[in-house]
Amino acid sequence: MKVRRGLAVKIGSISWMPRFLPQIVKCDSVIQSVSGHRLSLLDIGDLPNITIRVPGRKSGAIRTTQLLAVPDGSDWLIAGSYFGGPTMPAWVFNVRAADEIEIIVHGEVSVAVATELFDDERDAAWQTLRSVWPNFDLYEQRTDRRIPVFRLRPR
Repeated sequence: MKVRRGLAVKIGSISWMPRFLPQIVKCDSVIQSVSGHRLSLLDIGDLPNITIRVPGRKSGAIRTTQLLAVPDGSDWLIAGSYFGGPTMPAWVFNVRAADEIEIIVHGEVSVAVATELFDDERDAAWQTLRSVWPNFDLYEQRTDRRIPVFRLRPR
């Protein structure tokens, strides 16, 4: 494992880290803004990531969220973990309601269809996600909710 990714995994496993998620998100937003959206905390941590753009399910306003994402062939896998917090990330509800979403990978914008995975498909995808971010196991232990996993398939 690369040094920066190993450090990111260690930091991400700290039990009190979820309390600071709002500050982490704000810090990441500043880094992205200052770098002209060329750099994020996930990039600094040497973690694969994408940005999704999805219409809000109620407002219809486009919501932009950067997520740790693991490539799986030409698809991407994402998980609504929110550090194992008790509440579901808002983007999960929007992705569930959308017919298609935009994904941005290294500045390239494309359209994708998001499919929520269940049963054996979810379990296999979970193992792929864990291979990049082992802390998903901790997040699963921290919460009573089932962490949703999505496959994003380019249209």
